[in-house]
Amino acid sequence: MEQHIVSILDIGDVTHNVKFFRLERPAGYSFTPGHATDVSINKPGWEEKKRPFTFTALADKPYLEFTIKRYADHDGVTNQMHGLKPGDELIIRDVWGAIEYKGPGYFIAGGAGITPFIAILRQLHHDSKLEGCKLIFANKTAGDIIYEAELTSMLGNDFINILSEDTGGKYLHGRIDEAFLMKTIPDFNTHFYVCGPDKMIADINGILVKHGADPERVVFEK
Repeated sequence: MEQHIVSILDIGDVTHNVKFFRLERPAGYSFTPGHATDVSINKPGWEEKKRPFTFTALADKPYLEFTIKRYADHDGVTNQMHGLKPGDELIIRDVWGAIEYKGPGYFIAGGAGITPFIAILRQLHHDSKLEGCKLIFANKTAGDIIYEAELTSMLGNDFINILSEDTGGKYLHGRIDEAFLMKTIPDFNTHFYVCGPDKMIADINGILVKHGADPERVVFEK
């Protein structure tokens, strides 16, 4: 298995519990937007505690980037990573993933499940090819929306937010259920990209196929 020890170049806040991490990019290391690698912290006792993270920078940047939510309810990898600083090291491995761009359509994400779509949408925006793409993003509160300003700038009215806990704000209140999808999507004969908790993926995929989506055009991490 390919393995590289890389230094952290920069860390920044994205939301109250999400940070971006920019890393050295090994020579010849490449990825497809939407793909991921297994990451661990290069510190004693943490080297083999691997977790999958998606690349979120453009594929031609001189650095690699991850956008990582902290789960502080236990002392796991994400909790440890949020305590790191530039100059600390991570271990990255082979690139893998089933999510990659196949054509315009709907990107449907829940919480940190947005991360496989970030590099894809950034690349499409960079290439002026975002036309026909819409993002449906489910979170608990407005404060949980990852890259809210950037995604709004890129997608405008094609960035649809739905919040399960906040009410009365500028975004929709509720969940991504069958009624919401039927109201929001006029034609299911398109591409769909789905990422989030396992149950959410299974439920949404079932609804999409039920209403005419071609299973071969529903892209998700298997």
